[in-house]
Amino acid sequence: MPRFSVIVPAYEVQAYLTECLESVLSQSHPDFELIVVDDCSPDACGTLADEFAARDPRVRVLHLPENQGLGPARNAGTELARGDYLLFLDGDDTLAPGALGAIAARLRATRDPDVLLFDHERTYWSGAAERDGAGPLTEEGAAPFALADRPELLRVLMVAWNKAYRREFVTRAGLVFPPGYYEDTPWTYPALLAAGPIATLDRVCVRYRQRRRGNILGTTSRRHFDIFDQYDRVFAFLDAHPQLERWRPVLYRRMVDHLSTVFLKRDRLPRGTRAEFLRRARAHCRRHRAPGGTLRTRTRARHALVRLGLHRTYRGLQLAMTLRRRTARLAVRVRRVLRAGLLRAHYRLQLRLPLRADRAVFAASWGLGRSCNPGALEAAFRALAPHIRTAWIARPEHHHTIPAQTRRLSPGTAAYWTALARSKYLVNNVNFDRRLVKRRGQVFVQTQHGTPLKHMGLDLQEHPAAARSMDFGQLLRGVDSWDYLVTANRHTTLTWERVYPGRYRTLEYGYPRNDVFQRATSADVKRLRESLGVPRDKIAVLYAPTHRDYRTTQRPVLDLERVVRRLGPDFVVLARAHHWHGGPLAPAGTTGGEAGGGRIVDVSAHPSVEDLCLAADVLLTDYSSIMFDYAGLNRPIVIHAEDWQAYEASRGTYFDLRAFPPGAVARSEDELVDIFTTGHWRGSRSAQLRAAFRERFCALDDGRAAERVVRHVVLGQRDVESGLPPVVPLAERHPVPSACPGTAVVPEPAAGGARNPYASRPQPVGRLPVTDSL
Repeated sequence: MPRFSVIVPAYEVQAYLTECLESVLSQSHPDFELIVVDDCSPDACGTLADEFAARDPRVRVLHLPENQGLGPARNAGTELARGDYLLFLDGDDTLAPGALGAIAARLRATRDPDVLLFDHERTYWSGAAERDGAGPLTEEGAAPFALADRPELLRVLMVAWNKAYRREFVTRAGLVFPPGYYEDTPWTYPALLAAGPIATLDRVCVRYRQRRRGNILGTTSRRHFDIFDQYDRVFAFLDAHPQLERWRPVLYRRMVDHLSTVFLKRDRLPRGTRAEFLRRARAHCRRHRAPGGTLRTRTRARHALVRLGLHRTYRGLQLAMTLRRRTARLAVRVRRVLRAGLLRAHYRLQLRLPLRADRAVFAASWGLGRSCNPGALEAAFRALAPHIRTAWIARPEHHHTIPAQTRRLSPGTAAYWTALARSKYLVNNVNFDRRLVKRRGQVFVQTQHGTPLKHMGLDLQEHPAAARSMDFGQLLRGVDSWDYLVTANRHTTLTWERVYPGRYRTLEYGYPRNDVFQRATSADVKRLRESLGVPRDKIAVLYAPTHRDYRTTQRPVLDLERVVRRLGPDFVVLARAHHWHGGPLAPAGTTGGEAGGGRIVDVSAHPSVEDLCLAADVLLTDYSSIMFDYAGLNRPIVIHAEDWQAYEASRGTYFDLRAFPPGAVARSEDELVDIFTTGHWRGSRSAQLRAAFRERFCALDDGRAAERVVRHVVLGQRDVESGLPPVVPLAERHPVPSACPGTAVVPEPAAGGARNPYASRPQPVGRLPVTDSL
């Protein structure tokens, strides 16, 4: 008996059927049967299915003698099914890679529920894809559960193919698909209502093809009147199961919503049938009416019009509301145009006024708040050049990160344009607004935001998927406005000067944001750990993965809960999502019960990644540039490089991190756990690797990088003789140590004992090419 029976009805989908069947047969989880139901298709669907069956014994083909429609075709496939679970897949859709494996794992984890719901994405002929992102599919909370605990699941798209059904449950509940349009309705509602345990999987498992000419429900036909028979079947199911009576008001509201949707779709009902449809809707509302629940004002009015069958009133109100919306949108556009025109005039006026030599304006990361290299430079401006008044550009929700003595500016305001027009010094780690006019006498200090491992700038021309339609001409116009570019090491200098060609001057002084690592004290580290809830005797692992261009969703590569369980009670994970991730890596406190909300603490919203580095005893990352900064602390670093080939192919890298890592390298989750549990993460070999890495990339991060930049740019000190601080050698630096004594370097096991097989051998720094091809 296979685990899954995947049932694929096929009718006039010959152009897509091969891709559909291949998506099932190529799944990494092999325990399934594939049942293709040829619904007497007039094209080559039956022949294609037979060819697949001849090649793969997991494929079974059923040829129906006459066309019966989608619902009966699915029923025919269900009768042949032998799997524990049924999955339905339309012949023009596909399973996402790894979908069956993910579904099988979730079924095991939730003890084989009756129904498992999962997400899907809509794929368009243009190649674009859009995840449905149904909020109710979150995996938070207890699982499995009853529908009464999560009634919002009834709002998930009511189709058969976004769920897995236990076959024994389907037989026991007597579920069948009816003929006609909207056949999913009297299947999915009874399935959810009759199900015992239910579970969810927050993952895209089906790719729902959006055809250029639309699907069958988008055609104009009287068959849309089938919806009334389908809802009669839904309420007949309720009548036969009195214990489900509590759901009648919910299904009644869903029915009215569905009927009004069909009525409002201009391409569904034939000309001259709209009044008839509304009369049928009125009769259905009277027959099945079940008052209850609250409705929004707009929804209440729509329901009333459907119940009363007021066709002309409905159309009149709809036209009035459409006119109102269009008028409102027009008014908004007019206001925007007027405001934009006034701001442009204001900016042009400010450009004619003299520059203010005592003003500097700062920004970082597209308005995310005071952070990164510009944040460290803003503090150095105030300390070393107090005659200069500083201002910071950030979106209002990030104004709390800006010191009280610094002026706060919101993007797009008159004050914002005034500052850009009249401030002598402009500092950013990205480019300012593309409408910026660089004036004679203005000084633009570009800091960037990390040492590059992945391809950047013009090198992205070789990786169009990662470039995401980047305007390289606009990029170079921004580069032309730079006067200075701050870099942390020779590798960064050589890379930036090639991928961002311009006439700027490079200041190879170290990264200002890393100064704090040399200046912080043990008291600072203790305070930061306490603020994050990290117990004194626990080892804090900062997990900071990077963004992956080749993935449509940025779900964590690691199963953090599983990793934490296997590491044991001595470890606490601080999970930091990339700022493009759009959400936390894991809910705070998902495991354990210790201080800080548990042994997984989500710190994605923390304003300072430098503070997180100081609080952590070890860094766990993949390909994020945070490794180059954290190495300056001389604390252990572990690299998780499970998908290196895919990452390198999609984005491109400047050197093979596995050959020159800052510490132990894990190529799988199991290897990662082994590195921590055996102590190799803090072993002497890891220390050797880190020393070579620091010498290569951290030679200038001595705690005075910001001071060197300010003295050069503002005070005119160009060398050590004129007052520029010399670089402190690595051997003479003493960055603040880790707060947990358990992170001290330990020797590797003696010969014959266990040793770390995942850490690369250290390479002499002198053998590394001092070029941008590193």
